[in-house]
Amino acid sequence: MTDTPVEQAPAAEEAPARDLPWGDVVPEHFQLLRLLPLPTDRASGPRPLRFVQFGRVERHNPLLSLLRLEIQLVGQRVRKEQNRLDVWVDHVQQVVFSEPATLSMEPINRGLGRFLLAQAAAWLNARWPAYRIEGAELPNRDAIVEDTRLRRDHVLRMHGFDVMYEDPQHLKGRYGELRVSMLLPQWNPEKVQAVDLLDAANMLQVADHQLQDAEIKLRKRDEQIAKFRREDGSLRFTIVCLVAFSVFQAGVLIWMATHR
Repeated sequence: MTDTPVEQAPAAEEAPARDLPWGDVVPEHFQLLRLLPLPTDRASGPRPLRFVQFGRVERHNPLLSLLRLEIQLVGQRVRKEQNRLDVWVDHVQQVVFSEPATLSMEPINRGLGRFLLAQAAAWLNARWPAYRIEGAELPNRDAIVEDTRLRRDHVLRMHGFDVMYEDPQHLKGRYGELRVSMLLPQWNPEKVQAVDLLDAANMLQVADHQLQDAEIKLRKRDEQIAKFRREDGSLRFTIVCLVAFSVFQAGVLIWMATHR
């Protein structure tokens, strides 16, 4: 399991720690996501078909609003800061910021980061399009590996952010201030697809029918194998009898030839 941050979430510039409520809130609404199979990636390895659970919850008061998004994996635990995006809205300053500042996803390179950012962008656009997201510095650690930096910048630009660098080595990067209405709520549907309840039920029915068909085919194959074994046993017995009779007959002929 990797913990390298690969996708950058919009965040305000470094500011004093805020006293934020709702620290123990957990997702209340869930949806199944289908991660479509993709070619093997040299960095992240095989990318087979996979299903994950997407959870969300909202909280509001006169000063703040919170949208908490999480990706939950089947049979796999991740660190608390992974697969989670908290989008905070400060209604006093009309500013949007996020926690954590860097979005870390597992599994990586499957489109989940863009999916979470798209959900957050749609939520913000529908409620506070006039609010702003302040520009911020990008972590240098994400620029050490070129593929990671390019993937991070691609995610930001696809959501409407303008990524700029102060040095030719592309280490000191930042994104500029952005109005919420300019956020682009889009992700790659060739990587991530939301599955509604009826679709999930249909997939289970299809899988159950396929299992039943497979069981029938296996039962028929086992019956054919058992039949072949019975026939093989009969043939072996017949061959043994023929061999014994041939040996007996040869012995009789030899005896008759030697006792004339």
